Amino acid sequence: MSVTTLAETPGSIKTAPVIEIQNLDHYFGHGVLRKQVLFDISLEINAGEIIIMTGPSGSGKTTLLTLAGGLRSAQSGSLKILGQELCGASAVQLAQARRRHGYIFQAHNLHSSLTALQNVRMGLELHPDLSVAEMLGRSQAMLEEVGLGERLNYFPDDLSGGQKQRVAIARALVSAPKIVLADEPTAALDKKSGRDVVELMQKLAREQGCTILMVTHDNRILDIADRIVYMEDGRLADSAKATAIGY
Repeated sequence: MSVTTLAETPGSIKTAPVIEIQNLDHYFGHGVLRKQVLFDISLEINAGEIIIMTGPSGSGKTTLLTLAGGLRSAQSGSLKILGQELCGASAVQLAQARRRHGYIFQAHNLHSSLTALQNVRMGLELHPDLSVAEMLGRSQAMLEEVGLGERLNYFPDDLSGGQKQRVAIARALVSAPKIVLADEPTAALDKKSGRDVVELMQKLAREQGCTILMVTHDNRILDIADRIVYMEDGRLADSAKATAIGY
C-alpha cells in the first residue's frame, strides 16, 4: 500500500484511467453566499484499483465522491468517468453515467418494506434489457456470494448491521459495474463486522475487475487500499504531508 495522489507501476502498460480528474474546482451556493469547496483537484484512478480517500470531516471527500458518481454536475475543470466528461453534464447525461456505477453508503439505504432480494434487484432496475427472471436470478446469486443465501426473503429490520451492509454491497455489485463508490461503509459497524464488509468488497471487486473509490475515517481498514488519497480543506495533500500525519 502506498500513499500518493498519482501512481504508476514501473514497466506497466499505461491504459486510460477509469477516473480522470484535472484541475477540478467546485462551489456551493450563489452570489455572496458562493463558497469554494474543492480546489484544483487532479487525480487519476486506474482500472482495478482500490483507492481510499480520507481526511478530516468537511474536507470535501464526499463532495468529490458525489461528483464522480454523477449525483451532481461538476462545474469547472475536467472530470472524466470511463471516458465520459461530466463537467457541465446535463441531467440526462448524469443519469446515463450513474447506470455504470455501484454505490455503497454509510447507512446502507435499504428500503425497509422490501426483502433483501427485492433490495438487491433494485440495482438492476436501470437495465431494461434484463427480464424479471434474469434480475431475480442475478440478485439471488449475488446474495449467495455475500453469504446471505438463506436470508433472501428477510426484511432489513430482521438483519444485523453487518448483514444489511452485505445486502448493500450485493445491490451495488449485482450489475457488475466498472466502478464502485463507497461513502463510509463501515462507520456504523463494529470492528469485526466492518473488517468483514471491506474484505468482502475487496474480494468481489477483484473477481469482477471493478475499481473502488472509498471515503472513510476508519483507520482499521486502510491496509486494503492500493493507494490512499488524503484530502484537507478541499485540496489533495501531497505524499509527504499525508505520510507525516500518519496516513
